[in-house]
Amino acid sequence: MGASLSPRSAQVIDLETVRQRQQAQKCLVRLAPELDGLEMVYQLAASPDAYYGLPILAWGLREDGTVIGLVPWMESLAACHDLNSQENGYFVGYRDPETEEIFDTPPDHKYHELVAAAEYFDYEASGEVTLIQQIPDTLGTHALCMNHPDSPWHMKPVYGWRLYSDGSLDALLADENKAAMTPILLGDKCLYSAHTRHQTVYFFQRHIANRILEEDPETLDALAMMVVASD
Repeated sequence: MGASLSPRSAQVIDLETVRQRQQAQKCLVRLAPELDGLEMVYQLAASPDAYYGLPILAWGLREDGTVIGLVPWMESLAACHDLNSQENGYFVGYRDPETEEIFDTPPDHKYHELVAAAEYFDYEASGEVTLIQQIPDTLGTHALCMNHPDSPWHMKPVYGWRLYSDGSLDALLADENKAAMTPILLGDKCLYSAHTRHQTVYFFQRHIANRILEEDPETLDALAMMVVASD
């Protein structure tokens, strides 16, 4: 015999609503620049015995109250904990170069800084996506910009990063033809969000960007393989 049916009415679970709610909890609500030289430590599958360090650009507070480290990585300003690629690298922890200590979670002082700032700058939700915050790029990050696969690419310095009310992030690049003063600073009218003008953007550390600009053969070969693999 079959099992008797429960007298309680069945509850329909809207999986899309649940997914959206979980995604909203991961949205960033505040940024804090990293100014003490802390790094992200990661490994590559090709070099299992080696560890690599990458300077952290900023820390981000999510809607659910968690704090994450952020680094320019491939096509985005990425959360350190989300990096888990056998090919490009996976997250190991954070590192203080001064003490050489490696730790799993963001430092407490950044958590308190972000929470206090988020409480002070308590923005009201609106139906439109609005600019919440912008911070300068302190790492010399460069963006390789492409609009079509066969069109020329352009390497441009990143001057800052914008956080929007939907939790999205974008890099600030400069239209040099509209620059009225030097150095270019946040708030200058010549700055624009990268993805408003460029179809594809890859981010590189300063020393890698300079190798690309110098047309180093090994670096260009690696770049070509990376672009092809991501298509």
